[in-house]
Amino acid sequence: MSMNYSEITVFIIYLCCMLGIGVYFFIKDRNGGEKTYFLGDRKMGPWVAALSAGASDMSAWLLMGLPTSIYAFGIGKVWIAVGLGVGYALSWIIEAPRLRRFSIVSGDAITIPQYLSNRFKSTSHATQTICAIVFLIAYTIYAATSIKACGTLFFKVIGMDPMKAMYLSAVIIISYTFLGGFSAVCWTDFFQGMLILGAMLLAPIFALFMLQGPAETTTLPPNYYNVFADWKQIASGLGWGLGYFGMPHIIIRFMSIKSQKALRQSSIIGISWTTIVLFFAAFIGVVGRLRLGFNPEIQEKEIVFVEMVRQIFSGPIFSVISGVLLAAVLAAAMSTADSQLLSASSAFTSDVYKPLIRKGKTSDEELLWNGRLIVLIVSLAALLIATNPNSGTIMDLVENAWGIFGAAFGPAILMSLFWRNFNSKGSIAGIVVGTVVDILWLLYCKTPNEGLFKLIPQLNSIAGLYEIIPGFICGLAAAVLVTYMTRKPSAEVQQLFDDAVKYRD
Repeated sequence: MSMNYSEITVFIIYLCCMLGIGVYFFIKDRNGGEKTYFLGDRKMGPWVAALSAGASDMSAWLLMGLPTSIYAFGIGKVWIAVGLGVGYALSWIIEAPRLRRFSIVSGDAITIPQYLSNRFKSTSHATQTICAIVFLIAYTIYAATSIKACGTLFFKVIGMDPMKAMYLSAVIIISYTFLGGFSAVCWTDFFQGMLILGAMLLAPIFALFMLQGPAETTTLPPNYYNVFADWKQIASGLGWGLGYFGMPHIIIRFMSIKSQKALRQSSIIGISWTTIVLFFAAFIGVVGRLRLGFNPEIQEKEIVFVEMVRQIFSGPIFSVISGVLLAAVLAAAMSTADSQLLSASSAFTSDVYKPLIRKGKTSDEELLWNGRLIVLIVSLAALLIATNPNSGTIMDLVENAWGIFGAAFGPAILMSLFWRNFNSKGSIAGIVVGTVVDILWLLYCKTPNEGLFKLIPQLNSIAGLYEIIPGFICGLAAAVLVTYMTRKPSAEVQQLFDDAVKYRD
């Protein structure tokens, strides 16, 4: 494979900039504490918070998994983008304002597990421990998708062995997350979000203008443009939107914004950015199919965007543009991986290590270095998954991790923000049941006439439904039922709810 030195140069410059941001915040915040490293002292402005939330959400699957899914299977897959767009907007409008206020009133909580524990003034560490376990499992899977995408991209661009590329990518991501913490992650995500937006706008528009009419290789299968071909595809696609209500590395941005006014500005920016990139992700899939025809290798490696960019911007004059656009794929992967590593680290450090292992007898410096150690451990575990040839596609891994988070935490967080009598036992029940049902459905309810459907064949019609839907429903039902069956929260907890509702900056 011939090397394109312009693309390689752009990649090197991009990676150096990301590392530079990490070093800058390491020096700037070296005297900061736990709150600085894990939440940026709640000083994030509207643009940084909004684009950071969007970029940390839209991993490499946005430029690789989703467009390739539409490229291969048709417009019916667009329901994933619709579900995500609706869910993201609702999370900013409904969830964000209250979560920010409630986290401040609930002992100035800096992590989601800490918030859920403080919200009910719980003296037990059960909630934090269970949350941390779910975090470590799901985030390890999720981070593996980003590392895997980086390996594919480096191989395609410079011919580097995918395994070596994954190790290199992991080192870079770990470095600036390890050094700069939340502020570095947010600022790198901000620039990466801008880069992703530019790439999404530019590439498909150029490709569309360069189409010269249908050819034999662009013959489309029947129902390619049929949006309503399969009700399960529609329901599963819309179900992706449920994930936003419980996605820790995204909703933690809501807690970090410096004021309610800034949060309203962030919501407009964030919703607009996400709507645009989701639309163009679908557009890339369709235009890629028309321009490139169907190629099994493109489907297998999920590289429709990469192939399209390299065809459009070929030659020495345009290779720099090609390098910038392909760097957007790298940005999408890194912007999600760094957030996931930091969220997993903060959950374990603040919610397990500090209260259970060290029992509060620890310094800020010790917590910071423990957090950095967890970043390393989770990264190594994610690397093992990513380098396993049987780990599945990028889209598969994202779907699995997304389902666990949405089903586990979505119902509990929403109930904690809007139900005055919701209690700690209901919260724990919702998290546990949502997680278990999601995993069991993934393992035993994806194929007709197998697992559950072998025992109850009458239910075959719902086989293959995205696991987040039954997981979320069962988690919500468990949270409500256990709350009604157990004692009401104390007057102090109810007063905290009232104070949070009334809280204003």
